[in-house]
Amino acid sequence: MALPRMDSVTYTLKLPSSAEEVKYRPFTVKEQKALLLANESEDNAQVQEAIGNVISNCTFEKIDPWVLPSFDVEYVFLQVRSKSVGESVDIQVTCPDDNETMVPTKIDLSKVNVEMHVGHTNEIDITDTIKIIMKYPTLKDLGRIQQFNASETGQLFELVETCIHQVIDGEEIHQDVDMGKEDLNGFIESLTNPQFEKITAFFETMPKLSHVVKVKNPNTGKSGEVVLEGFQSFFE
Repeated sequence: MALPRMDSVTYTLKLPSSAEEVKYRPFTVKEQKALLLANESEDNAQVQEAIGNVISNCTFEKIDPWVLPSFDVEYVFLQVRSKSVGESVDIQVTCPDDNETMVPTKIDLSKVNVEMHVGHTNEIDITDTIKIIMKYPTLKDLGRIQQFNASETGQLFELVETCIHQVIDGEEIHQDVDMGKEDLNGFIESLTNPQFEKITAFFETMPKLSHVVKVKNPNTGKSGEVVLEGFQSFFE
């Protein structure tokens, strides 16, 4: 007679990008083992593959983690993780008054949300007649870019190329699937610095996991606030 299989409790979350409701369950011991082995490998590709598989499995394959914006994926995984191994996590935070002293801090993951920056837009006016429509990077995009043995600047240019969805030139619309890499790279390199800064502002203000932590420096007695941003900020 076969041993029983455990039934999981299901929860509901809303995707930050669309407010779509999605049901999910905690990950199993088998899935946690895969996450731990991937983390021990220190291979970003393996870690992202494991996270993607867990998200797909735990949302009953209703979410494709490889096509969603990366901030959606990070938020979903954080929610799955909180229901799987605990809603709080202990991390070390650097006190802002001296940027040196580390203090232990407990983070309630259920209170971590995706911050939507006021004024953020994916439509960038380059000139009076030329406009760029951007798309958000996916988990797959970020994984591919991180594999490049390139400088931080090189990875930034690759990210920009990846996330340009359309270039609108007057009445003519150039789709990303029709843009050759060489042609697109030439277009980007022809921009002025102020024009390029408009594109980098898209990434700087795009939605991201964010949480404000209040800390007190035990050495100076001064209190302050630290803003944690991005998925990796909530784990050690």
